[in-house]
Amino acid sequence: MSTTPLSPKHDMKADMLHESTSVDPSPEAAAPVAVVVGKSARARRKPAVNLWLGGAIVLGVLLCAVFAPWLAPHNPLDQDLLHMLSPPAWMAGGDVAFPLGTDSLGRDVLSRLLYGSRIALTVAVIAAFGAGIVGSVLAILAGYFGGWVDRSISYLVDLWMSFPPVVLSLVLMVSLGVGIENVILSIVLVDWTRFCRVVRSEVMVVRQRDYVLAAQLLNFTHLRIMLREILPAALPLMITLFSLEMGVAITVEALLSFIGLSVPANVTAWGVMIADARVTMHDSLSGLLFPVLAIVITVLGCNLLGDGLRVALDPRMRSKGE
Repeated sequence: MSTTPLSPKHDMKADMLHESTSVDPSPEAAAPVAVVVGKSARARRKPAVNLWLGGAIVLGVLLCAVFAPWLAPHNPLDQDLLHMLSPPAWMAGGDVAFPLGTDSLGRDVLSRLLYGSRIALTVAVIAAFGAGIVGSVLAILAGYFGGWVDRSISYLVDLWMSFPPVVLSLVLMVSLGVGIENVILSIVLVDWTRFCRVVRSEVMVVRQRDYVLAAQLLNFTHLRIMLREILPAALPLMITLFSLEMGVAITVEALLSFIGLSVPANVTAWGVMIADARVTMHDSLSGLLFPVLAIVITVLGCNLLGDGLRVALDPRMRSKGE
């Protein structure tokens, strides 16, 4: 059997194909690939760390709030005048019966922190949920219908946001009076605009997608389109805003309770603890330091949880991380 010799042109194509498919095993060629892989791995790990760390902090605070009656070593209102301004148990002069020390009236700081977390989380969850409902409903209506509905709601949001949030909260609390219900109502009336502006922008994007246009062509009702097509697409963003709003609500409640416009004097709250400890802060810092740390750690947990949920629930953010 005779064989046909390969032409020089065919040999040249084979060599070029071999060179293009060959991999350079040198460390210099592998270094850029390793850098890209390392950056991609870090980008994927960071949102996961934020999600799990923030969730662990929020879950820990939630457990402390739920089981406060069993975890607290003392009644938060009981006074022990023989142990006023006691330092924490690990410091000189501390008492094991008061692990984090006592305040100026001899009340246990740890017990007051645990019971204060109940007020903070109650306000955070209910106020964030209320603000999310009001803001998201108006946002869906404005983003879906557009026209004069969008302009009217946008004008209302701009008018409402022209007032400084803290000043508006103070005015509402002075007019409504002291009480945790009024604190929640004031936060809802102030912060619904956060949800409305952000969710409205998302709804305006979702409204232009093909499946929404197809639902309109099939002559579905506006209510069905908003509930079954628009709302599921905007829900991940709403969940993220909810977790972030929890941190805002905790800060506002602490501020209002610090100036005496939140809860009554016989109710333990972190802002009340700070207000009571500021008078004796030169003698003992434990009563001031621990409620401040509780606020900072809880708000940080809410922010980390919101950042992690933003990436975990949004396919576009996940694709960027990958």
